[in-house]
Amino acid sequence: MILEIRHIHKSYAEKQVLHDISFAVHSHNTLGFLGRNGSGKTTTIRIIMGIIPADRGEVLIDGRAFQRSDFKMGYLPEERGLYQKVAILEQMVYFGQLKGMTAESARKSALALLEKLAASEYAQRSANTLSKGNQQKIQLAIALLNDPDILILDEPFSGLDPVNAQVLKEVIEENARRSKIILFSSHQLESVEEFCEDVCLIDQGQVILFGNLRDIKEAYPQEKLLIVPDRHGAARLQEALDHDAQARQLILTYEEEKNGFLVTLQDPQAKTALLHALTASAVNAPLHSFAIAEPSLLEIFLEKVGGPHGEN
Repeated sequence: MILEIRHIHKSYAEKQVLHDISFAVHSHNTLGFLGRNGSGKTTTIRIIMGIIPADRGEVLIDGRAFQRSDFKMGYLPEERGLYQKVAILEQMVYFGQLKGMTAESARKSALALLEKLAASEYAQRSANTLSKGNQQKIQLAIALLNDPDILILDEPFSGLDPVNAQVLKEVIEENARRSKIILFSSHQLESVEEFCEDVCLIDQGQVILFGNLRDIKEAYPQEKLLIVPDRHGAARLQEALDHDAQARQLILTYEEEKNGFLVTLQDPQAKTALLHALTASAVNAPLHSFAIAEPSLLEIFLEKVGGPHGEN
């Protein structure tokens, strides 16, 4: 399936918050939906979910007008939406019924999801007795209750420790393998980078970057290398970078990093030549790794968004 957002415009009173927003979310390819606070992400999500209408534009599924009632949707909101004094299983069944499930099927699904998320012990406890992270797991379970076709996750890793974050990642990846459409909105860019194939970055209500993350990174200049020496080889590697004649001809500049050396080549095509020069050098500097220094998603985000400005 393909969920397409085409030429969406939205204004509140005289303030336009979305300006011709267009992107697509493919099943199997989790989309990281990114932007600073006030960029228009929440408004876009609300339009997709049918909570508010767009002024102009359309939402399509496989090329046809998206009818919210024809698809099951799961939503994990950034803000907690649990009833604090109601038992977890009871309110999960209630939310399942709101999604159109029978009480029996909602209960069965709730128990299965609680077990999968290692949260079965909380079934009879009220939400206000749970930690922030465990409440987040319960809300994820609620989003998944009706086995949704489309899953929208807003800051899903908020409050999760590393173990529970890994559980969440596995659940998301499982749903992606099952051809679910998954839109993932988060400020935790390392998590987005880890398992989102595609990204869409919006700023001031406009799409400023959209595409496959691997393709986006490969489009950046490839003249920088991160060379990491073996555990005790930093001094020898630096000596080779400074004094090996063949290596010096290939290098424009280098700077020492925490774990190695960031090298800028004279010619991006000279990577193999530099590797051969260093390994053949009389200094004999043992290397741990030798790789293109691609920009991180955080670096790309900061480059595209730039400095602070007014929120939308």
